Amino acid sequence: MTPAAGLAPGGAVDKTLLRDAATVVLLRDDSPEGPRVLMGQRGASAAFMPSKFVFPGGAVDDGDGATRFARPLRASVRAELANRSPRPPEAIAAAALRELAEETGQIIARPSASSPSWPGFEGLAPDADPLRFIFRAITPPGRPRRFDARFLMADATAVLTDPDDFSKAEDELSHLQWVPLSRARALDMPFITEVVLAEIAAITDGTDAPGVPFFDNSGEASVFLRL
Repeated sequence: MTPAAGLAPGGAVDKTLLRDAATVVLLRDDSPEGPRVLMGQRGASAAFMPSKFVFPGGAVDDGDGATRFARPLRASVRAELANRSPRPPEAIAAAALRELAEETGQIIARPSASSPSWPGFEGLAPDADPLRFIFRAITPPGRPRRFDARFLMADATAVLTDPDDFSKAEDELSHLQWVPLSRARALDMPFITEVVLAEIAAITDGTDAPGVPFFDNSGEASVFLRL
């Protein structure tokens, strides 16, 4: 890991430097209100986006690259994640699934005889096949935390757990809930989360454009492109 990836000289993690991150957006379509997404609220004392409603996710850990999957990423998704990115796509997918499990208690996995990668996956291996890459955004300079965040989406039918049971979630997110897309943007959320919700709405109604949207704020000027 280099300083640009979040490691300061001397080996300490500098959280003001750009770090890779991954998020899973779970989409559930079994309600009269239409499609819903799983969101939670960050703590008021959090250094990054305090009190905001967000999708479960977080920084990529060094160990994520060694994760063994029950099923790999689909070839098209792997190619999209690899575009303009030195981080292996498998590490990004593993981080997204790990953060989903930690922050919500929801697990996307399949039975496996191999050793579990994370607590709660006994007899299981994470499943990358349901993941779809839908958005990428780099946090602008000057923020207390900076991430190169990849947003992946999966249908809620892919989870092995009860989608309404958050009892095994850690305490990083509160008020975990399934929010109808039609009402989600009324919540207090970061701008980029609003933009991702708009992309999800376009995907669900079939009006999304080809390619993966990418807000690149790594330089002095913001650049929008499609991967």
